[in-house]
Amino acid sequence: MSHGKVHFNTIAVHGAGKPDLSRVKPVSVPIYQSAEFTFDSAEHFADVMAGKESGYVYTRLGNPTSQEFERRMALLEGADDGVSFASGMAAISAVILSYCGPGDELISSAPVYGGTFGLFKDLLPKLDIRIVYLPAETIHAELDRHVTSRTKLVYLETPANPTLDIVDLAETIKAAKRHNLKVAVDNTFATPCLQRPMEHGADVVMHSATKYICGHGDTIGGVAVANKADIDRIRTVAFKNLGGTIAPITAWLLARGLQTLPLRVERHSRNAQVVAEFLEKHARVERVCYPGLSGCCGHDIAKKQMCGGFGGVIGIDVRGGRAGGKSFQNSLKLCTLAVSLGSVETLVSHPASTTHLAYNEAELKEVGITPGYVRIAVGLEEPEDVIADLDQALNRI
Repeated sequence: MSHGKVHFNTIAVHGAGKPDLSRVKPVSVPIYQSAEFTFDSAEHFADVMAGKESGYVYTRLGNPTSQEFERRMALLEGADDGVSFASGMAAISAVILSYCGPGDELISSAPVYGGTFGLFKDLLPKLDIRIVYLPAETIHAELDRHVTSRTKLVYLETPANPTLDIVDLAETIKAAKRHNLKVAVDNTFATPCLQRPMEHGADVVMHSATKYICGHGDTIGGVAVANKADIDRIRTVAFKNLGGTIAPITAWLLARGLQTLPLRVERHSRNAQVVAEFLEKHARVERVCYPGLSGCCGHDIAKKQMCGGFGGVIGIDVRGGRAGGKSFQNSLKLCTLAVSLGSVETLVSHPASTTHLAYNEAELKEVGITPGYVRIAVGLEEPEDVIADLDQALNRI
């Protein structure tokens, strides 16, 4: 652009023209912080919009940074491609609405994350989508009896939030496929480092990428991966209809998180195993839920379908019920009272009064979330220091 041929205000907008990036080869994934993308001609513009030629139009429909994150997630999970979202709940909503419509049924393992339960309880009935809950540990044996002509999707969460219940993926998916049902799995707690549901026949795998994929508690995102036909279906619902698009800088942070994911998950799992074994013997703890403990009822299945560890989340029932749980939380000095999980620091929460508020008292009891149940998302600190803090807090109950 010649500065002598245009006015000052135009130069301020356009500068010297669009940069030539053809010879720029960065080591790190760039952040394409642009809402829209340019074209070489009117014909090129029309062909890309019509899907006749690949390219980027508008970041709600796709962005090079988010696409790189999606491809990396798909590779890790053994899928063809992925779709990234502004949050984990946006991913879950898009997946469910891709397969279920008015008059349909969804069979879900129980319990599920409180936000998911809220979606199932508050929104889906308004769309005339019926939810059938089956216990995580027995869903594989009960599924056949509950499938009807209206059933369209089986939704699984394993390990379950917050009780760590385990779904037998191989047997449950086998049962679903006898009825030609699609299966979606929330793999947030395990990550692809420890569990890959598509290897057992799952159609879609989802993550709240806010958790272990991010790893530092500083951004929110979600992702779903699947094979081509399924991902095209989800992408249409997600981007054209719902619009829960991830921001490019968020996708960049999540792609960066994937580079250290195996190292972090290994350490989270190792630390959690040590902490769980300590808590299992503590006089102020009535129950420990962690699939890495041989005494937990889901241990054998978890050992079969998880590889390299059992994750970083532990659940405990403390003595004294809700009052005991409150006392325990208020006495912590090192561990942090906060929702979420997967961060470098150990996070502690009381599900009944925080993450699972969508459940009423009867619903909490039904899925095993007791008044004194506390969730501990073990971080990357030295486990001895975490144990010392948990011990002193428990002893103050």
